[in-house]
Amino acid sequence: MPDNIEAEAIELEAGRTEATCVHTRKIFDSCQAKDCVEDLRLYPTASGQKAINEALSVRSGRAELLYVYIEVQPVGMGRGFYAVDMRFFYRMSMEVNCGCSRPALVDGLAVFDKRAVLFGSEATSKTFSSRGAGQRVRLSSLDFDASLPVAVCEAVDPIVLATRLTDAAERPEAGELPLAEVPAGILSAFDEEIVFDNGPGKRIYFTLGQFSILRLERDAHLLMPVYDYCMPDKECCCSEKNEDDPCEVFQRVDFPLGDFFPPSNASGIDPITKLRTNCC
Repeated sequence: MPDNIEAEAIELEAGRTEATCVHTRKIFDSCQAKDCVEDLRLYPTASGQKAINEALSVRSGRAELLYVYIEVQPVGMGRGFYAVDMRFFYRMSMEVNCGCSRPALVDGLAVFDKRAVLFGSEATSKTFSSRGAGQRVRLSSLDFDASLPVAVCEAVDPIVLATRLTDAAERPEAGELPLAEVPAGILSAFDEEIVFDNGPGKRIYFTLGQFSILRLERDAHLLMPVYDYCMPDKECCCSEKNEDDPCEVFQRVDFPLGDFFPPSNASGIDPITKLRTNCC
């Protein structure tokens, strides 16, 4: 362990008034992932499954990341290493052609499991605070995993790379997702009941491109240089009614040149937008 450093012992740079100790979460390890998830099964709604059984073709739609369930547990790779198990829940929307003049819109659920191993250091101390003081302590609500690091996953909505319509007889080995493994909050995001069984009919499989960042954090006390207090640089509006003239407010808005003139090279386009453009 490094020796404790007193705030007075730090030689401050120009513009810094003091050094203070802050309580925050320190990142001990992190990684970025670019996952290409193939043959991900769609679990449609009841009406969606009926439309899929009558479908002749399917058109790639969009995917929305609803939630990522994260679980941390120690592994035997070495002291301070942890396995982070993640389950990504997606809401899929796509169009299926049933031979009629208008395609049918199908919604459904998709699930992707991922594991990563990161260094999260060790801690044996238990932290308690006055937050929630006065509430009755219940053994069922106690945190017995207080020594584990905190896993944080940042992710964006995935890119639908490919979509395939197939008959259930071609994929008899495809397992059924147990309803108990899907949180109630995820199921409530759909207007209808989700079909999880392996009955006869047709199924939809697709390939997703998922970008994510994972990190392991722990509470830490860090000595930080301080410049000054954060003071707001604008005044609060005292009246609920906007007394400014709308035209005067509009005149203060910058002209959106970027909306009229496209960028001349790829540096002006973010990677995800560029990839979506190339895939269309």
